[in-house]
Amino acid sequence: MPQSRDRILNQVLTVAQMRAAEESLMAAGVSVDALMQRAGRGAGEWVRRVAARGSVTVLCGPGNNGGDGWVIAEFLREHGNHVQVIAAREPMTDAARTVRALYRGAVVSADAEIAGDVFVDCLFGSGLTRALPEDLAVLLLRLAESHRHRIAIDVPSGIESDSGRPLNKDLPQWSMTLALGAWKHAHFAMPACAAMGALRLVDIGVSAVPGAARVLTKPVIRAPAADAHKYRRGMVGIVGGDMPGATLLAAQAALRAGAGYVKLAAQTVPQGAPAELVVSADIDALLGDARMAALLIGPGLGRSDAASRLLAKALYTGKPCVIDADALVLLRPDMLHGAPCVLTPHEGEMVALERAFGLSGEGLRRDRVVGLSEKSGSVVVLKGPDSLIAAPSGEVIHAPRASSWLSVAGTGDVLAGTIASRLAVHGEALRAAEEGLWLHADAARRCGAAFTAGELAHAVQDALKDCVG
Repeated sequence: MPQSRDRILNQVLTVAQMRAAEESLMAAGVSVDALMQRAGRGAGEWVRRVAARGSVTVLCGPGNNGGDGWVIAEFLREHGNHVQVIAAREPMTDAARTVRALYRGAVVSADAEIAGDVFVDCLFGSGLTRALPEDLAVLLLRLAESHRHRIAIDVPSGIESDSGRPLNKDLPQWSMTLALGAWKHAHFAMPACAAMGALRLVDIGVSAVPGAARVLTKPVIRAPAADAHKYRRGMVGIVGGDMPGATLLAAQAALRAGAGYVKLAAQTVPQGAPAELVVSADIDALLGDARMAALLIGPGLGRSDAASRLLAKALYTGKPCVIDADALVLLRPDMLHGAPCVLTPHEGEMVALERAFGLSGEGLRRDRVVGLSEKSGSVVVLKGPDSLIAAPSGEVIHAPRASSWLSVAGTGDVLAGTIASRLAVHGEALRAAEEGLWLHADAARRCGAAFTAGELAHAVQDALKDCVG
């Protein structure tokens, strides 16, 4: 059965994987020249939409990324735009020289005083691993500053594609970045992704690459079955601790993310607890309830010896579990017993987990999260402005950039409650992590600016409604 083109277009490739994908296309009979025309004309259509009838300046480098720029320029000239090209370096590949010869428009010198509507960066592409020479770095920034809109082709010049690491200081801020053929890791990795503007993908026909990472996409969530009841829909048990506010935020999100029953084990009813939340002082009864589909422990737990014993007792039940906040700092490898688990660390908690599981903490962020997932046997959601999900199988999922307004106290508790609710519904750790992370980001989008964690928890319901199909 042929694979969905949409799924293929969600893959995220390393530089080596992208080269192999292009080589497969060429082995199937697609020439380098034809690939360059596909990429350049596809990107040119996006540039034309931004420019409308305005003027465009294209900066071309010596390689095939520069060749894409010559194709873009000719495409725009054919469609009536005023376009000019700056050849920062003469073409050095056969394909780039071919398309340079096909361009019929204006070429201007690098020292010309140029301003306009749209600047297109085709200086260097995804294969760059060293800093731009100073003259090209200065030229790139000058042109970016003298145009109203700035579009980078494939990966902005001066960015390492596989890591998102800036190779130069003071690189431009982009209005849009057009990925060619497939997404690259830099498109979703800080600090590079914060400067890339809107992300768009130009399809050039590459096939699925085994082992490739992928982008988190909107889930399809089914309504409960016609004969559903509160236990069959999923019962979530939340273990309370020293700080009831965090636990209550998690519970409020869990109530709105699809579970049929949310029960909080706490010594006292938290102030402001909704009537729908069932609160019990008997933690042992909650942990021993056979109807419990999933547990959440960590928000508000505290880090005392008693909290550590409670964590061990909760995990000993063998129930699917979301482990968050303080529980991540207390977690030891011998506490895990093979049940489906989702760990939800931020960077500081990630370091503590790596120490506990004997991991070095070195390397790229995605390699670290894969290492922890494999070592712990758990799905790991590494939170941050460039959130990642990893599964023990080695699968990596990049989350698109979410609202920076999420950087407020309590939003992590909301995420944990959302994931726990989804885990209770179906018991699949990776699926719950994906659904929870998507709902969390979409709820933030709906909240707009300067929201509280409580408002975010309430917005989870509307985010869920939009995914029901």
